[in-house]
Amino acid sequence: MFKNTLVTIILTLQFFGCSTQPSNQKEEIESDTNGNKEVVAFVYHRFGDSRFPSTNVSLEHFEAHLKYFKNNDYQVLTFSEAIEYLKSGQNVKKTAVITVDDGYKSFYKNGLPLLKQYGFPATLYINTKTVGGGDYMSWSDIKEAKKHNIEIGNHTHSHDYFLNKSENERYKIFEDEIALSQKLIEENTGEKPITFAYPYGELDPKMKAIVADFDFVAAAAQNSGVIYENSDLMQCPRFPMSEFYSAPAKFKEKIKMKALRVNEKQPHSSVINSNTERPELTLTFDKGNLQTGRLQCFIQGNDCDVKLTEQGDDISISISPKSALGKRRRTLYTITVPDSEGNWHWYSHLWVNPEVK
Repeated sequence: MFKNTLVTIILTLQFFGCSTQPSNQKEEIESDTNGNKEVVAFVYHRFGDSRFPSTNVSLEHFEAHLKYFKNNDYQVLTFSEAIEYLKSGQNVKKTAVITVDDGYKSFYKNGLPLLKQYGFPATLYINTKTVGGGDYMSWSDIKEAKKHNIEIGNHTHSHDYFLNKSENERYKIFEDEIALSQKLIEENTGEKPITFAYPYGELDPKMKAIVADFDFVAAAAQNSGVIYENSDLMQCPRFPMSEFYSAPAKFKEKIKMKALRVNEKQPHSSVINSNTERPELTLTFDKGNLQTGRLQCFIQGNDCDVKLTEQGDDISISISPKSALGKRRRTLYTITVPDSEGNWHWYSHLWVNPEVK
């Protein structure tokens, strides 16, 4: 145990108190005093479809999220608009993005009417192979949604586990699927996507380079966190919203989060194998007004071993699990730390072990 730093290991992400603020009353939000722009993005999948709780959000919760945006003066943008905002000279505004992965019918049937009611846009990522089949929206549905300020994004053709494929075939298949989806979406909607989302949030450095070569303005991953001006735009974080995370109190915790502005991380790749039992993540960032003595760490299914060093304003932190990760395909490391003004800053890193099917 690292004795010189007060590190609280948490076994749940519910580390903030629940707000008693009425849902129809405007809530005071700390302004960004240093003038830095940030965007909080959320990822949804199914709406009002209780058959799949791990990917579903209730309509009651989803409407509560929309009411919160409306009552608290958030600008809600599509994903590409948010990237444009970050790069622009616009004034700092509270900014949120609603993204929806996979294109399930429940979005068209249940989610879209609420967005229309509140006048908010969203970005919909579709896997073109499944369009019109089973639980998925048809091209007619997608074109109708597009008329109501729904941006269409590329989610590959098959939504496959690309990291399961050998490197000899992985990158060719991945590139071909992106190109095919671009073609099909343009043919059926009249517009080529300018943003991308990685299936399951899984990628390696070469896959990220392939996405960048398609000239997407940004790509969305599935590690949680806050996007800011110097984020890696080919791997933008999003907070997941499902029945496990979407209760209004938990949602409010996430919308208030600030970015932990990491200067460097090692390793750059998220891919590990079964021989990497205790993968170590090292981050460096500026201390600024962060209260590093109150830093918190969470590792799915494990406890954190944290080593933190300070040299002037430079902070270096190394995180690893206390025991072997075991047979888990995806493992999320999450770090949070408060600043002197009471804001919490968040960073997460997703490890993927493709050997676990």
